[in-house]
Amino acid sequence: MTTLVLGGTGKTGRRVIDRLTALGRPVRNGSRSATPSFDWTDRGTWADVLRGVESVYVTYYPDLAVPGSVDDIETFTALATKNGVRRIVLLSGRNEPQAEASERVVQGSGLEWTVVRCAWFMQNFSEGYLRDAVLDGVIALPAGDVAEPFVDADDIADVVVAALTQDGHAGRLYELSGPRLLTFADAAADLTAALGRPVTYLPVTAAEFAAGAIEQGVPEDEVAMLNGLFAEVLDGRNAYVSDGVREALGRPARDFTPFAVEWGKTLPSA
Repeated sequence: MTTLVLGGTGKTGRRVIDRLTALGRPVRNGSRSATPSFDWTDRGTWADVLRGVESVYVTYYPDLAVPGSVDDIETFTALATKNGVRRIVLLSGRNEPQAEASERVVQGSGLEWTVVRCAWFMQNFSEGYLRDAVLDGVIALPAGDVAEPFVDADDIADVVVAALTQDGHAGRLYELSGPRLLTFADAAADLTAALGRPVTYLPVTAAEFAAGAIEQGVPEDEVAMLNGLFAEVLDGRNAYVSDGVREALGRPARDFTPFAVEWGKTLPSA
């Protein structure tokens, strides 16, 4: 039976699709660019992607922390159950009350559920909105000196695929992080060494971050969402390491330095 991957073009979604394909598993990309298309803002697209689907990996765009996410997750989960889905894996964030409300929805769905609750992705530096900032040499964020146990998206994908394809993960909540805490200044230092170009962390206020992002063309509503998310998760509440990767896979989580070194190998010389 087919596995539906919502957000199949995203950081974790495309990695999950690649792994399922390599295993010979039928997989459907749930994104606006796919056929049939899927859009969280258009509920009329939801039923088509669920036809013939046995398991679903749920990533919510733009983030489970935004208003309306819980209602969307509740409606989608009910529709998935009605359409015969048996197994659901939800990507969630650590210590986000709104995300935890969505977790409770899937936990109470009657499906074989797994929650994958994650720290800040390492790939936010290399594939996300911070990539250009890193390559320009200055990471300006309203994060102060807060430490974060950055997690590798490849580790997340490995855990998700295990939960989708293997027994023993139903009813489990895995909290994933990397193996050590780093401040953003620490991350900048690692990136400097790995990329062979200077990268500096510049702590800024939320207002300064918003002004800079808008100047670079980021839509105001997205800036507001990011600032709200930063205020919620970068206040020190996540400054601890969790062992979900080992619990799910029996191996340690990947460290930030090898991630940075591997990314550096793909870049032209500075």
